[in-house]
Amino acid sequence: MFELLFYAVPALMIAGAVFALARLLRRSREVRRAWHGGLTAEARCLQTYTTTSGGGGETSVHTTLHHVYEFTTREGRTVRFEEANGPGTTIPGDIVTVHYTAERPERATAHAPARGRLAAESGCQVAFFGVFIGGCVLFMVAAHGVFSMADGFLP
Repeated sequence: MFELLFYAVPALMIAGAVFALARLLRRSREVRRAWHGGLTAEARCLQTYTTTSGGGGETSVHTTLHHVYEFTTREGRTVRFEEANGPGTTIPGDIVTVHYTAERPERATAHAPARGRLAAESGCQVAFFGVFIGGCVLFMVAAHGVFSMADGFLP
């Protein structure tokens, strides 16, 4: 029964990593489509706020800046969306250009088109998750080997 922990915990970690990887790839695809969608609008920054994570024990604190924007589509629809990791120089009341697709304007982005940067950031994060998942799988394989060997030595 104790052996189950050596399989269940890494499996849960893999599931979390796959979920995070899927979210990362989905948002990357949404931003790329918004840039290629060809539609732009002027949006007003309504609010900024930060979230923090980490800081427990040996980990450092990571702060993420969020912006809330509102714009009107060409069809006259008012859209409000939130985006993380925007520029620290954008404050409430500022007007920025947003890129969006006609099908999903709520998935707009205020980030200026930077296709190479998006590809590099996404690639590095995919590589990180790949190494993380691979490490979990190797741990499970090693644990299986240890438990298999132990079974041979037990009476």
